[in-house]
Parts: sequence; C-alpha cells; structure tokens
Amino acid sequence: MRTLFVHRSFPAQYEHLAAALAARSGEEVVGLGEQDEDHETLGDQDRGQPAGIRCLRYPPPPAAGALTHRYLQPLEAAVRRGQSVARAAMALKSRGFRPDLVCCHPGWGEGLFLRDVFPDARLLYYLEFYYSAQGGDVGFGEADHVSIDEAARVRILNANHLLSMEAADWTHTATHWQRSRFPAWAQERMTVLHEGVDTVAIRRQPDARFTLPDGRVLNARDEVVTYVARGLEPYRGFPQFMRALPEILRQRPHAQVVIVGGDAPRYGVGPQEGGTWREAMLRELQGQFDHARVHFVGRVAHSTLHALLSITAAHVYLTYPFILSWSLLEAMACACPVIASATPPVQEVIEDGRNGRLVEFHSPKSLAAAVIDTLAHPDTAKELGRAARMDVVARYDLRSVCLPAGLRLLDSIAGGHTP
Repeated sequence: MRTLFVHRSFPAQYEHLAAALAARSGEEVVGLGEQDEDHETLGDQDRGQPAGIRCLRYPPPPAAGALTHRYLQPLEAAVRRGQSVARAAMALKSRGFRPDLVCCHPGWGEGLFLRDVFPDARLLYYLEFYYSAQGGDVGFGEADHVSIDEAARVRILNANHLLSMEAADWTHTATHWQRSRFPAWAQERMTVLHEGVDTVAIRRQPDARFTLPDGRVLNARDEVVTYVARGLEPYRGFPQFMRALPEILRQRPHAQVVIVGGDAPRYGVGPQEGGTWREAMLRELQGQFDHARVHFVGRVAHSTLHALLSITAAHVYLTYPFILSWSLLEAMACACPVIASATPPVQEVIEDGRNGRLVEFHSPKSLAAAVIDTLAHPDTAKELGRAARMDVVARYDLRSVCLPAGLRLLDSIAGGHTP
C-alpha cells in the first residue's frame, strides 16, 4: 500500500502512526509538510524524521490579503495553503507516486484540493475542532454574551472544515468531546482515535532532578507545584493560576512553583494593553507573593519536562472547552496528582476524587484550596497519581491501544470499508 501523510508540521500527530505503517512489509510511505529554513522544497529525507518515510516539503503560502473581509481571511489563507499543497502533490504525482490512501490534517487548508489531485485515492482526514458560538471556547472567558458579529465570524471559520469533510471518505478526531462538537451528520463519518502516549517512556522517573534557571536543583523531596502550557494565556487558564498563587505560597511556605511555557499565545491574543500575559499578571499581582519561589522556565525539552513532572507534588491543568493538551495525559502518565478545570475536555479523562481533582475554571480561590489540600495530604495525592497513570495506560497507551486502533482504521479506509 502507498500512503501519503499531509500535515503542516509533519510528522506532528502522525509521528508514531506513520512510522508504524512504514515498518510493515510492502508499505511505501511519504510525508508532506511545510518548508522551513531547515528543509528544501520537495527535498530529500529530513534529518530526524521517522525511518523509512520519504519526507517532502512545500513552500509557505502567502498570507491572506489585508483588504479581505475579516470573516474570510482564514478561508483565503486556507485556500492559498491548499494550492501550495496541491502543487506539491502534483509534483509528487508526476514522479510516479499515486497513493492508495491519503491521511491529512486539513486544519490550515491542506486537504482542500487533494481529492482533485488524487481522485482514485481514499482520503482519511484528522479533524481537531469545530467552532461554535455556544458551548466551546468562544465566549467562555468573557463576562458578556457573544455578539452577532463574533458569532458570524465563528460560523464562517468552519468553512475550511466543511469543505474538507465533503472531500474526505472518512474522518477522525482525538476525543469523544471533540467529536461531539461537530454536526450530527459529520459525527456519523468520524472515528475517535487518540494519537496515544508512550507510557513506557513517559513515566515517573526515580531520582529525577530539575535545575532551575538560578542553578538550584529540585527533586521529589521538594514541594513542587507545576503548570505547563505551550503558551501562557487565558485559553489554558494562566491568569486564574497566577491569581491562586498568593494563597498557595502563603499557606505552603516551602512550595516551589515551576511554570513551563512560552510568552506567545498559541490560541488566543495578548492583553489589550499590550505585552505578554506573564507581564500583565505580574503587574496585577505585584507585591502579593514571593517571586523567589515562582520560576518561569520558558519552553523546555521533552526529556526535561518529564523530569519535572517526575518530581511534581501538584500539577495544575486548566483549559477552556477546547482541544485537550498532550501535557495533561503526559502528567497523568507520570503519576502526577493533577488539579484541573471542570471543563468538558478534562472531564472526559479525570474523575474528581478518583484520578485527580476538578475545580471551577473561573475560581482561583477554589484552585488554591485544592492545591493546598493536595500538598497537605501527600499519601492521598499519590493514590490519585497512581490511578491517573493506570487510566492513561488502559485508555491511551501508544503501543497496546492507540497504534493498533490507528492501523486498523487506516487499513479499513484503504480497503474501502466503513468503520
């Protein structure tokens, strides 16, 4: 079987699935992603990419026009990217590669025209999130209702997904809650398939250590509170976490707080007054806590993150009703006692009091109380962490659960069968 994987940041979520497919006898696997400074367009095998996979790159498309209606700018950008991907696919086709199966993440427009390039291929698309003015991320963080202008913008934001779903033979998404956000007719052609967590590699490390920027070294004997997000922003509850810190640090005088994440928002926007959310929260909380015990470490290597999670006494994860972060499942795999927001994506994996603790997203007071109680009862916290790891192994383990399910799905779609 010949399979083409398409993702703007290939391999991304396809890393393990593409590698597992390529390892099977008789498989030819090609990956297509966006070109950056380290890759040549339609160049040779990328360094560091999965073995046995031919990896090619397309040039970054131009941005949407500045005068385009703001509702349509994301769609125009998607069309431009779809064109870039289609040109690269046509070049691949001219070299004799005609896939039996195309696996595509179409979130930025990659999948818009692949049906036209490869009309005989089976198309399996990975859809992450369907936007709505109700029940999701839009309006969750604001006190006021969603305006008709914002609701209209959000409705048009789904145009790329709707066009991509029409082109695909089948789709899949990572969690049941994400699936529930799509129209009922779309759910009928959608499988829930998580990418999986390598629970053999991602587990609590005995004797782990974490070095702070000032050179101090923390270990599991320290009272470490962690917060992890790709971007320090409202979507991941960063302001709420910061507002809980004064009380946490007051009641737990030996606690050390380690915050992992970059300053650039990944899903939202910066503060209205400018600057970063870190700067805004430090201004708001000026003089309210001991800065020597709060450590901003930026983005860290994956191995460094696992070492940090291995010494965590309380891990905080907050999110809008949005895509569930990998970091939560990895924290659970590391047997961290997790204090998380009682929002739908989290409630799919955490049951309050059994494998973690849930608090109201908008209540820093409740968050502080839960963290303080977790730190005060380490034996109970360890039981929560053990249950969390057991659940991740049972439901999301890469080798025993998710990869076999993923390969079955690929084989089914490639064979023309409906799951």
